[in-house]
Amino acid sequence: MWENNIYFERAIEEFLDLLAHESLSRAELRQVLDDVERENCQVYGYGARSFVRSLHDCYERVHEVRATDDHGKAIAELGERILRQEPVLIAGVEETLAGLRTRHRLVLLTKGDHEEQAAKVERSRLGPLFERIVIVPEKTVETYSTVVEDLKADTVRTWMIGNSPKSDIVPALAAGLGAVYVPHPDTWVLEHHPFPETTDRLLQVDRFTDLVEYF
Repeated sequence: MWENNIYFERAIEEFLDLLAHESLSRAELRQVLDDVERENCQVYGYGARSFVRSLHDCYERVHEVRATDDHGKAIAELGERILRQEPVLIAGVEETLAGLRTRHRLVLLTKGDHEEQAAKVERSRLGPLFERIVIVPEKTVETYSTVVEDLKADTVRTWMIGNSPKSDIVPALAAGLGAVYVPHPDTWVLEHHPFPETTDRLLQVDRFTDLVEYF
């Protein structure tokens, strides 16, 4: 609904400049960071604070020493910049949600650090368009089943809409929900995941605004 990963990607580009290594290419350094993030997210969750921890851990793994004071401050600033970033809504999102709200129950399910995600929702000013806002540390099959049960909703008539194959689409389908995939060019690489080979419960649209044609 709003731009998010582009700010992490910009921070990563600056971090890779700082991380420069004599024998490792930029692509290889990025792979190290992806590996570190994959490990850390399982322990520390998602968000800017976990991201900063991963930057520090990546620095230490690559250079085999802790970041210098100057580099440590630079890494901390990358995280603070993300936390300060005002949400930039994707074109047409607010109007599309307002229209869908007149015909459907809308629930926002998002994952990450509760404080960070709640702040993003508040600053986006989209909160009033949703019946409920649910913030979870991870989106799993059990997460979707629990949310649908809590809402007393009909699984067959409930659809998850998102841009992440790993968190939005695959587990929602596995829980028996329908899923609408809205591709975004800057979806985090760790959220990529193959779709089920055959399913009649998956819909792909080009833009968020296309939802009004189906719902």
